[in-house]
Amino acid sequence: MSLLRSIRLAALLIALCAATGGAIAVAYGHGTVVPSGAGKTVARASVTEASVLHVVAHPDDDLFFMNPDLSRSVRAGTKVTTAYLTSGESDGRNEARGRHLKDPVQPADRASYAEARQNGIRGAYAQMATGDRTSPWVRKSLPTAGGGFAQVDVLVAKPQINLVWLQLREARSISGENPDSLRGLWDGKTAALGAQLTSGTPVKQSFSYTKDQVVRTVAQVLERYKPTTIRLQDPTPGVSEESGGTFIDHQDHMYGARFIQAATERYARSTDRPHFSVQNYSGYHNTSLPSTLDPRTAEEKLRYLETYAWVDHQDWCGSPAGCGDRKTAARPAGYRWSESIRYSRGDSTSWMAEGASGRLWAFAVLDGRMAYWSRSAPGAKWQGPELLPGTGMDTGATAARLPDGRIAVFGTRTTLGATAQDYGRDIVYSLQASPNGAFGPWQTLGTPEVTDAAGTSAISGPSVAVDRTGRISVYVRDSKRTLRARAQAAPNGSFGAWQALGGAGLQGEPATAIDAAGRRHVYVATGTTVLAWIQQTPDSPLEGPLPTELPPTTVPLSVSPEGEGVRLFFRGPGSGVVRTTLATAGTPGPGLSPVAEAGGRAGYGAVSVAGPLLAGRGSAGTVSTADMTSAAGTVRTPDVASAAGSVSNAGTGGSPVWSESRMLYSGAPAGLVEAAGPASMAVLGLDADLHVTTRPAVTVRPDAPSPRSMWHRAVRD
Repeated sequence: MSLLRSIRLAALLIALCAATGGAIAVAYGHGTVVPSGAGKTVARASVTEASVLHVVAHPDDDLFFMNPDLSRSVRAGTKVTTAYLTSGESDGRNEARGRHLKDPVQPADRASYAEARQNGIRGAYAQMATGDRTSPWVRKSLPTAGGGFAQVDVLVAKPQINLVWLQLREARSISGENPDSLRGLWDGKTAALGAQLTSGTPVKQSFSYTKDQVVRTVAQVLERYKPTTIRLQDPTPGVSEESGGTFIDHQDHMYGARFIQAATERYARSTDRPHFSVQNYSGYHNTSLPSTLDPRTAEEKLRYLETYAWVDHQDWCGSPAGCGDRKTAARPAGYRWSESIRYSRGDSTSWMAEGASGRLWAFAVLDGRMAYWSRSAPGAKWQGPELLPGTGMDTGATAARLPDGRIAVFGTRTTLGATAQDYGRDIVYSLQASPNGAFGPWQTLGTPEVTDAAGTSAISGPSVAVDRTGRISVYVRDSKRTLRARAQAAPNGSFGAWQALGGAGLQGEPATAIDAAGRRHVYVATGTTVLAWIQQTPDSPLEGPLPTELPPTTVPLSVSPEGEGVRLFFRGPGSGVVRTTLATAGTPGPGLSPVAEAGGRAGYGAVSVAGPLLAGRGSAGTVSTADMTSAAGTVRTPDVASAAGSVSNAGTGGSPVWSESRMLYSGAPAGLVEAAGPASMAVLGLDADLHVTTRPAVTVRPDAPSPRSMWHRAVRD
């Protein structure tokens, strides 16, 4: 195909895509949902019109740290754009110098090496979208709001797939001080950061950006593509005490994400846009944690990385610069990065609560503000989203009900500030003035972090427990990987000072629940097990950290009250299979039932529970549900050998049947059993809309087929 023909075809397809609003990904389940009192009106299965924008520091950050979410979005036909802040030019030598690959030493040519990385990225995206890495692209130069130029690549066969290259200079060091970097620009140690143009770019004019110009340029990218989901790296990965306080992630990842935060805040002030949510991803930290992906998914992810890395060394692209990143060819899996995907925020499954008179409340952060949806009773229409005042809210929300039916919503908030030293994060909450009433202003609980001078502010999202008297306790993992807490001295009273509850190597967000006896339970994963903090009686102090001798998990934990204890849900490393155990208060540690596998295909991310319903992300990235009372029987109960042991495959009984939809979503599901009986689940779709499913409150025989439901948009036109 000639270049002129390719350009004409791309223009035609782009116009068609724009006219139709982009690709449509359909989410469906089995059966239909007819709300009570709604006559013969049938709720249609969710139709998700999403636009997903990834913004990363380097070519390959998306493939290493955002896949398989990336490939699942591409495969679903979603409108997908990825923007790269830097050229990733490194030392300019495109050579594999690993143990088995020893390419000839090359002279430094940063423009050529950066071009080779672009070629590898285009090949990987073409492979994800069409199955053919040679599928052609159209490349063009566009002026930016920052006074420079961006390169935009459009995949001819799938014009909803775009790549945007800002081509700024990279730091050329993981953590070393270098003023000519995103970090130096953010910290004010350089006035402007120059471009590193690739050898084959259509951008011909060199340029540089000030800090504000970078923010304006990225905001322009957001305005151009109008994403409903923005995926970015972790702006606060924390530091490693063992290595003298150095970052646990690449400085470009961290400071690049802060630039995206600032650009997102600017973009949120515009009015000509849809609602959007944000998802943050962990980077280098995945090396030290258990693998989250099953072997088949990890192998698929590795194939795209091998295309990018130009492992076969064949000249499939016809570029003098080379067809991929030969540095990566020495280790295409990275440092076990191909085996995992992990969200650095938004793993809480406690963002839905039931208030007074059976009203449900669901919360999520949209446009940098806390949003809520509500539904007055089972079968009634959902209303929303309504946005609470106040900006800067981070991904994730936790909701709790007080004894009088009022709802409190908690989250974390990032303050960018006028200078780099002003950057920080605090924990905030908003409380209803009366049951089902309006939410009051945000109140802050501050942070256990004293300063962000070391690049921390790496606190987790909060976990919240409300005891039988109405006292609120808030738990958070701090940047030193220990557990911290603030609690009210009395119901409706002020909060005391931050308490240090200990623990070491804590990962993810705490999970908490109160059992039927009124005892608080708090659980947090480490890289090798799970630690517990438990009250022996409702009025006694919280004891811990207590060993559980549970095997390693993939980190996200969910916990739900069950009788005299609480039930934990988590995933097994290297398989993603859902596991569960019942924990009860005991001495010297909690009593645990044998770990059981909840069947189904592998998946990743947090799992939510609502009575007999489970929901989580399946291996295809879509929301998957299981009914524990299904005809397949009860969960398997294999043996657990020891704290570091594994769960065997042998067991008795059947496993619940998992039903996988085709709907991709952001964050984690939330669920609860309503007072009137139904079990409801909710997710935030990639379209930034709330989607729900409900299991009717009916009694079935253990051997009878379970009632079937389907995911549908909560607020329907």
